[in-house]
Amino acid sequence: MRTLQQILNEKKNKEIISIAPNRPVFDALVILAEYEIGALAVIENNKLVGIFSERDYAREVVLQGRSSKTTLISEVMTGKVITGKPSDLVDKTLNLMSEKRFRHLPVLDGNKMIGMLSQGDLVKEMIQYQHRLIKELESYITGQ
Repeated sequence: MRTLQQILNEKKNKEIISIAPNRPVFDALVILAEYEIGALAVIENNKLVGIFSERDYAREVVLQGRSSKTTLISEVMTGKVITGKPSDLVDKTLNLMSEKRFRHLPVLDGNKMIGMLSQGDLVKEMIQYQHRLIKELESYITGQ
C-alpha cells in the first residue's frame, strides 16, 4: 500500500491552493470554481488554521442567509482540521475519512502543509491498487 507522499508526488497540480481567513467567502468561491476543486486550505502566517469547503459554504453561508461578499472565511471555515502525514498509508487514511465523514485532507510534514488530498484521490488509488493486485494474482495462478 502506498503512502500519502507517493500520491502527492503524482498529482498534476502540486500547488497548494489556499486563502487567508480575513478574505470574503466570495473570493473563495471564485478560487474553487477556477480550479474546479471542493476545498481550500485556510493559511495565515504560513500556518494551516482551517479548511473551507463547499459544505461549509452550503451550511454556514447559504442556509444561514449570510452574504458571501460580506462574510469572512474565518467566520465559516472548519477550524478543527484532521490532517495527514506524508508517511500515512492510503487505506488507513481512506478509512479515517469515511469514519469521520470528511472529504479533504491537508497533508502536513511537521507544521508545514505539503499538499491536499481528496477522498476521490484516495479512492482512485485504491482502485488502481486492487487492479494491480488482481493482475498479480492472475499471473500467479496462470504461471505467467
